[in-house]
Amino acid sequence: MLGQLVRMPVALLAALLLVIGVGGCTVTATLPDARPVTSDDAHTQLAALVERAPGSMRGYSRARFPHWSTQGKGGCDTRDLVLQRDGSDVVATPPCRIVSGVWNSPYDGATHTDPSDVDIDHVVPLAEAWRSGAAEWDDARREAFANDLNGPGLLTVTDSVNQAKGDQPPNLWKPKNTGYWCTYAELWIATKSTWDLSVTSAERSALLDMLDRC
Repeated sequence: MLGQLVRMPVALLAALLLVIGVGGCTVTATLPDARPVTSDDAHTQLAALVERAPGSMRGYSRARFPHWSTQGKGGCDTRDLVLQRDGSDVVATPPCRIVSGVWNSPYDGATHTDPSDVDIDHVVPLAEAWRSGAAEWDDARREAFANDLNGPGLLTVTDSVNQAKGDQPPNLWKPKNTGYWCTYAELWIATKSTWDLSVTSAERSALLDMLDRC
């Protein structure tokens, strides 16, 4: 179960990564597929999450969550590796520049071939993590959260959709693709469970409604 995964330092995740070859090479990432837990597990995890009001944003900055971190050989950073994992026919040039591929955004169903048209979304946004417990972490733990390739918290999505989402929780923002709501709720809950983050009452209610679509 994702909530039981060992939390690995960013440096140790190098063992999960591939080596990028020379030239314009089609690459395939060897990262875990980041599948969500089952809806039954999600209900169990959600019930176990501490409920509290959002914490203060005092002191928050995206710089407090260093990303995207270089990971493993070949000069790849976290963004590069998620693009490789989530795309098909992905082409990279040395040291690890993603130049093309095909990416399907689950939030809106759009398909993109230009990597500049997609963002890597933190399913649980960095500011939301800060409000729900990450403010109490040190920067090393925040970096591990922001670059967690072993969990379900990073997705390739349409850049404009990611910007519209901002730092909003599920009671304030949901994917346009209603068929993805169940999976989105599972991913959100699994991420918060793995990192021991809290939820609000409104957030819990929205997540339960989304799980009803499973």
